Amino acid sequence: MMFSFWVFSFWVLSLLIFETTAYNERQLFQPLETENANAMTAVMKQGLQTQRPEHKNAYATMMYMGTPRDYEFYVATRVLIRSLKGLHVDADIVVIASFDVPLNWIHVLEQEDGAKAVRVENLENPYKKQTNFDNRFKLSLNKLYAWSLSDYDRVVMLDVDNLFLKNTDELFQCGQFCAAFINPCIFHTGLFVLQPSMDVFRDMIHELKVKRDNPDGADQGFLVSYFSDLLNQPLFHPPSNRTTALTGHFRLPLGYQMDASYYYLKLRWNVPCGPNSVITFPGAVWLKPWYWWSWPVLPLGLSWHHQRRYTISYSEEMTWVIIQAVFYLGIILVTRLARPSMTKLCYRRSDKNLSMIETAFKLVSLLLILSAYIIPFFIIPHTIHPLIGWSLYLAGSFVLSSIPINAFLLPMLPVLTPWLGIFGTLLVMAFPSYPDGIVRALSVLGYAFCCAPFLWVSFVKITTHLQVLIDKEVLFPRLGEPGVSSGLSKLY
Repeated sequence: MMFSFWVFSFWVLSLLIFETTAYNERQLFQPLETENANAMTAVMKQGLQTQRPEHKNAYATMMYMGTPRDYEFYVATRVLIRSLKGLHVDADIVVIASFDVPLNWIHVLEQEDGAKAVRVENLENPYKKQTNFDNRFKLSLNKLYAWSLSDYDRVVMLDVDNLFLKNTDELFQCGQFCAAFINPCIFHTGLFVLQPSMDVFRDMIHELKVKRDNPDGADQGFLVSYFSDLLNQPLFHPPSNRTTALTGHFRLPLGYQMDASYYYLKLRWNVPCGPNSVITFPGAVWLKPWYWWSWPVLPLGLSWHHQRRYTISYSEEMTWVIIQAVFYLGIILVTRLARPSMTKLCYRRSDKNLSMIETAFKLVSLLLILSAYIIPFFIIPHTIHPLIGWSLYLAGSFVLSSIPINAFLLPMLPVLTPWLGIFGTLLVMAFPSYPDGIVRALSVLGYAFCCAPFLWVSFVKITTHLQVLIDKEVLFPRLGEPGVSSGLSKLY
């Protein structure tokens, strides 16, 4: 009975994993627009034309497909667009989308979010065979299409991992190219200002063909090489006359691209050259702010989710949250009502494979405990709110841990020691009164150091308990002889 219950439970979990993956990749079920073979030629001649431009300036971002995180970036794009709309920017919001972006996504961006989408052919990356090339930036050169947005006087080109704190329309007064240096010698291309120019765009395409020097093979390396003199240019200060647009190249104040890592050192912003307007999240892709596990690992993730909560909400993810919660509740009810016992595996005295069976039995039980902590992590919708995500993870790991506890007659506390450790780690990281980030990091490391012995002791207790059950023939009685049942109720 227990084996049947276990097989059914993990079959349902596998189905949930499959469905969650399908949820994150639902573009597979959407038709793609037929790609125009002459699309690039048309752009080279006329530029990218938006439908009925309403303003003389634009904020722009890009979308392309081909990574495992396409859906997450789609969600981030929607939040960015809605955030800009909420700040009442005096500009169009343009999405430069490759032809393989699903049509239903494009319709949502245009009809629900108010963006203007232009479709483009992916630019071939001539640097993709470089030894240091990161394949996730293979299509990032699509950002160069911003120079072909000929309907606009100025364009602020954005990555979707920007978090706007205030209206930044004064950037449209900047010159032909403006960017911020978050590295002493290399400017960042997560936000930059440009004046569209077909001459510049054609020259950039030519430079791609001749493989202009590009240290990282991505858009940032190319633009740093193309605008190599930016470090020597003056700092941008908005003219008092809001209708005046400067000419030339300028360095943007750091407050327009506040690297989130600046915050984590002091747990507050200390950027001397403001205005403090835009937070950017460079670095590890799996710690982008929209992932539920990024908080409280990185505290600013909650700020991004605050914007999402007031823009596009979490209605799409909540269906899967409810399904998982109901499933976990069902496991609890079945476990409590059925109280299943382990099916006994009988053997003969001459069975030479007993030691191998016992070893496999221990390994399977440990793998089931490990899977109870791993499986819930992967089936939670990645872009759900962190408080919901962590609550669902803790509930799921607790419930799934009850399966090996009941199936293999394991003591509860050692099996749940990792659960208690994870919960404690979250409390330590989320503690709101650290004086700075260094104390916070040392506190987390100290807590982890203190937890390590408890995890080892728990592991030893579990393996010892399994061996005791085997030696007493509770789990492996000999053929024709009843197992020892007198201690079973005590162990259970």
